[in-house]
Amino acid sequence: MYNEMLKDRTEAALLLSEKLKKYQNSNSVVLAVPRGGVPIGAIIAQKLGLPLDIILSKKIGHPDNKEFAIGAVSMDSMLIDEHPEVPREYIEREIVRLRKLLQEKYKLYMHQRKPIDIKDKNIIIIDDGIATGNTLLVSIAMLRRKEPAKIIVAVPVLPYDTVKTFEENTDEFIYLIASKYFRGVGGFYEEFDQVEDHEVIQLLLDTNPNQ
Repeated sequence: MYNEMLKDRTEAALLLSEKLKKYQNSNSVVLAVPRGGVPIGAIIAQKLGLPLDIILSKKIGHPDNKEFAIGAVSMDSMLIDEHPEVPREYIEREIVRLRKLLQEKYKLYMHQRKPIDIKDKNIIIIDDGIATGNTLLVSIAMLRRKEPAKIIVAVPVLPYDTVKTFEENTDEFIYLIASKYFRGVGGFYEEFDQVEDHEVIQLLLDTNPNQ
């Protein structure tokens, strides 16, 4: 679609802003995935005149293989797959543990500010790229329960074979590069610096000064 390479997150944000122009000054909220999605989300929110919030979720790993997700949890929602071999107590313990981590993270990033109510609003989910997309898909499913008007996902890069999945699970899916030769998200940026917590905090303050 583009030349299969982006300069940095700023260029990605400006290109995505163009594709999202119809949501300018609308009943919409930008939800960025920390940490890498926040620099992109901040620029998009500023360009479109929209509020910025973050979306936090964590996968629940199988007790025998933590990389294998059996569900996921957000601060106020969860999705659990059927795994009869996994003890219920383990799942309940993980939900409590992960929620505590997510609440600490949200407080670190947003201080005393409350999450923006998304009911009946368009939500635009932003990340700096999708690798497997599993946690994001669970986040989408959890956000659906809050009855937004529309769920839009906008990302700079993802593997070509995951496009259909995201088109089926969103109301609108926007991307810049869908590569058949995916080599990790960072492989499609000339500059792909680590985003630190303090940068996320500052971007959120700068974008939502009155919150």
